[in-house]
Formats: sequence, C-alpha cells, structure tokens
Amino acid sequence: MMRFAFALMLLPALPLVPFDTPAFAQTVQSGAEDAALLEFLDRAYDEQVALRPETQTVLGFKTDYDRLDDYTDAFALREQALAERQLKDMHARFRPDRLGERARVSYRLFEYEVERSRESTRFRKLRFPVTTNGSPAGEIPVLLINNHKIDTVADAEAYIARLRDTDRVMREVAALMREQAAAGIVPNKVNFAPARADARRVVTGAPFDDGPDSTLMADFRKKVAALDAPAAAKDKLLADARDALQGPFRHGYETLFAVLDEIEPQSKGNFGVWNLPDGAAYYADQLKSATSTSLTADQIHALGLEQVAKIRGEMEAIKREVGFEGTLEQFFDHIRTDPQFKYANTEAGREEYLRDARAVVASVMEAAPRYFSVLPKAALEVRAVEKWREGTAPTAFYNQPSADGSRPGIYYVNLVDMNQTQKVQVAGIAAHEGAPGHHFQIARQQELEGLPKFRKFGGYGAYMEGWGLYSERLADEMGVYKTPYDRFGMLSLQVWRAIRLVLDTGIHSKRWTRDQAIAYFRANSSVSDTDIAREVDRYFNWPGQATSYMVGQLRIAELRKRAERELGPRFDIREFHEAVLSEGALPLDLLDEQVARYIAAKQK
Repeated sequence: MMRFAFALMLLPALPLVPFDTPAFAQTVQSGAEDAALLEFLDRAYDEQVALRPETQTVLGFKTDYDRLDDYTDAFALREQALAERQLKDMHARFRPDRLGERARVSYRLFEYEVERSRESTRFRKLRFPVTTNGSPAGEIPVLLINNHKIDTVADAEAYIARLRDTDRVMREVAALMREQAAAGIVPNKVNFAPARADARRVVTGAPFDDGPDSTLMADFRKKVAALDAPAAAKDKLLADARDALQGPFRHGYETLFAVLDEIEPQSKGNFGVWNLPDGAAYYADQLKSATSTSLTADQIHALGLEQVAKIRGEMEAIKREVGFEGTLEQFFDHIRTDPQFKYANTEAGREEYLRDARAVVASVMEAAPRYFSVLPKAALEVRAVEKWREGTAPTAFYNQPSADGSRPGIYYVNLVDMNQTQKVQVAGIAAHEGAPGHHFQIARQQELEGLPKFRKFGGYGAYMEGWGLYSERLADEMGVYKTPYDRFGMLSLQVWRAIRLVLDTGIHSKRWTRDQAIAYFRANSSVSDTDIAREVDRYFNWPGQATSYMVGQLRIAELRKRAERELGPRFDIREFHEAVLSEGALPLDLLDEQVARYIAAKQK
C-alpha cells in the first residue's frame, strides 16, 4: 500500500528537419512552451507544498521545519482555491496544441487533478480524521521519528516546536470531530478503542510517567546525542523537550482523548457510508477517485465475484498439487493453523520474518535486469512497524524515499502477532510492497527527469496499487516463489484483493454488516483472523480505496496481453515495463494511450 534514462523512447520521436523549415520552428516553439509549462507546474506545486509543512519534511526539505499542518476546514477551502487559481492561470497561458506529447499529458493531468479535487471537496466533512486507519496521534510521531532529521541545534529546536504545535493540531481535530458529530457524522464503533490505545502508547514512558523514555523522548535523546554541540546546549534541548512533552504535547493528547470519550457514546454501530448524509454520492465520488474510471458499484461488485471464482480455481490446482485431501475451505484452515506455516511469536520470530523478506527482495534484485531496463537508484529497506502504532497500522505498506535520496524507500510489515502471520505470504507481500512492486514504481517515478513535481510525487491509486498487485504475479515469472505453498501464498493475496472489490461495494453500496463482510472474507481466503478484522475495518473507514488494486492490475495485465498479441516476437518484457513505468503514475485511460504509443512505435 501507500502513505528516473530510458531504454525505449515511448513518445513519438521528432523528425530531423532543416533549420530553416516551418517544422523546425514549430519544434523549437513546442520545446520552449514545454519548458515554460514545466516551470509553471513546478512553481504551482511549490506553492501547494508551501501550505503543508509536514509534506515538506516528508520530501526531505527543512522549510517550515518548526510547524505542523493546518487541520481546519478553512484550510481545505483555501487549498482548493489556490488550485483553482492555478488552473485558471494555466488555461490563460498555455494551449495544448502548442505543446509536445509529454507536456500535453502533464497539462491534462493537472486539469484532471484540480477537477477531481473540486468534485471531492463537496464531501470533505464526511471523512473521519481519527480511525483505525490512523490519526494525527500516530502520524505526528511517525513524522518526527522517521522524517525529522536533527543535524543542527536549530533542527532540534524545530522538533521541540512541533511537539508544542501538537496541542494546536489536536484542538483543530477535536473541533472538526465535534462539528461532524453535530451533523450526524460519527465514526464507527470499531474505531474508538484502537485509536485510543495507540494514542495512549505515545504518551507512555518518561517524561509522562516514571518508566523508561517514551518513544518520542527516546528518539529525541538519540538524535541530540549525535549532535556536534556543547554538552550544555544538549542538556537545554533535552530539558526543553521534556517541558514540551509534559506540557502542550500531553495537553493535546488529552484533548483528543476527551473528544473520543465524548463522541463514542453517539456511535451506534458499524455502517458503510450509505449511512452518512449524501452517502451514495460520496461513495460514487470515492470510486471514481480510487479507480480513475467510471465503473459503478454494481459493476465492481460483479467483477469481484468473477475474480474470486477464478482465483479459487487456481488455488484448487495448488491444493491438488500438494496432495491435500479435503475442501478448499479446509485447506485454508490448514494454512492458517498448521505450525509449519508459522513463525515463533517472539522477537526471534519477528527477526526471522524480516530476514526472509529481505532475502525475497535480494532475489528480485538479482533477477530484475532480465525484466526491467531501468531500476530505481534509491535503496530499499524492510522494517517492522513500530510497537506504538501496531494497533492501527496496516498489515504492510511502503514509505517513499525522500526527494533528495537521503532516506530510502521503506517496506513496513506489521508483526504485532506472529501467530497470525503466515510464512506462505512473505514472498508475495514483499513483492507487492517492496520489489518489484511499489519501490520499482514509486522510487523510480521520483527519479524521472523532465516530469513536473506534481507527477513525480503524486499518483493514482488504480495505477500504483495495480502495479503492486501485478508485481505479485510477475514475481512468479521471476522465480521468486520456490514452492507450491509460496505460489499459494501469492494467490491468497490475489484473492484478498478480489475480495476487496466485493466487500468495499458490499459495505458501502449493498449495506453489508461487519460480521457479513468478515464471514465472506474468511470463507474465501486463508488470511488470518487478525488480518481479516483489520482489513474489514479499513474498508469501512476508507470507502473506495480497496477497489483500486484489482481494477488497476486487470488493466495492466490486459495491456500486456494486447502488446504480446500485437507485437508477437518483437515483444520484450523489459520494454513493456518501461512503457508502463517511464511516465510515472497515470489514470488508467492515459495508461492505455501510453501503451498504445509504445506498440505503435515498435510496429514501425
């Protein structure tokens, strides 16, 4: 989940023409216009990022290093107003027919993003800021620990300023939650206990109590210890951090706990967004954003049922291959419960999992040159999710590298309960979240030359998650899965995403209950009970997003079959992957056009 040299020219090459011809003049004009548009779009992106201090830090910049984001509704409207002004300026300054191919794509994508944002702004108050999918109570510590580097005393002072600014953030979040509740927009019951528990872990330990250092105090102490500064300056920094944590930081968390306690009694159960004001329109908008298509909930539901049946057939074949006697459902239970498929529920077991995942990444890297023309330059690390956010973190996810390459891409895996972790899925998950999945696409995208920043650092769910899911099957071609059980683990992940199509639409359009969703999930997969419950809660809290994976994968697979069919012996898997990856993330219709250009160029 989520949180660039070319070997093949994918866009039509410009013909060589004499310097004095009109065609040459047009080429020069197009080049100048393209450069002007790139400069305009990068300036627009910088204006947008300037409104978000946390994004600046994630990108590796130290601007606004002492501030956190604005979490008010007024900010959301101000941000949209900026985008609308920028779109108006772009329309006034540039004409698509005077741009080159790549620049025209950037022009269209900027239009698309502003228009999508405009349509979605209408539903902004239906999104919950605190759920099992996360909240500022977890995201602020993640930002400080993973992204806020301390190279100078000023950097440390900025860290402390952010600890103090947390109080303001929590007041803004609490105000939004109270406004939502007053309008009948209340989070589902399942959110409160996990969100509260994870937030409690952040304010546990010194200086909040007499225990060992809290997670944030330990992080700050470690970073300050590495500073080249006088001991007296370091002591003052540590004292100021303790004061900030004990004072405004803790007060902010107490504000959050108070609003959770106040609103929880108003939650009457667990419902899809159909239960919210204007919920049907909201869900249609979410599906459009997630899939970058016009597929309806009914169409996506039917697609999910079809894919579940298809993948179950593949799983039946694996069951026969390993000689298991019994039904597929019994085989699922065998995978869930047999000790041979488990890691020890100890720190040693967790380390074994991480070693296995790193070995998968290494095997992909060894095979990658046979499947890819260009590999990302950024390093890839595999890490366990930190203890203090295990309760609300997903099963696995990818964090992009910093813009300057100083921070690697990180594949995180949640190892909260090794009894629920399956060995058969290790390779498939590593292929999706790490290599050749998100790292080969997202890190590579950030390294592409000549793309505007909004394309380098942005993306579209169906493309990005579709690539991750496509990569799970690609890893089989690359020889990553060594046993039938490894391949079954990959299929269990594939059916998981097909199930998402059924459940997301079932929950939000067909009014399925949480128990109904869990029962369907369990009947059609070997996924552990812990992961099933966590996943179902995620679908309730993030309408539409779960549909992006398989919708995107099926389109990429369909485009590959088209290229193989039309190119025959001229098809090269490395060139196809370059066609898909070399322009960064695209809405699916634009990806169709991109692959069509690649096919046409190869047919000449």
